Amino acid sequence: MTSIIDGKRYNTETAKFLSAWENQYFSGDLFYEREELYQTKKGTYFLYCEGGAGSAYSEPSGGNWNQPGEMIKQISKEEAYEWCESRHRSKAIENHFADMLTEA
Repeated sequence: MTSIIDGKRYNTETAKFLSAWENQYFSGDLFYEREELYQTKKGTYFLYCEGGAGSAYSEPSGGNWNQPGEMIKQISKEEAYEWCESRHRSKAIENHFADMLTEA
């Protein structure tokens, strides 16, 4: 998917994939959600998000109905780290955010 935000192009095909998260629902479910973390060649982080008609990523389809949707959201390095931490992506943190870690 490609999206332009504030004059900048975000493309899942050309960016580096860092990690992904899915909720416990099947991909065809109304409440299914998937988020993928990427980093552009220039170092900017973004999330590609998709979900079913009952998810946070649904899109209006007219009337009172929603349909499955998808979006790209630019985030900071700190937000990318927090996303990894909140979704228990320790391997992604070790591989991509080791400079933000300290010893306990």
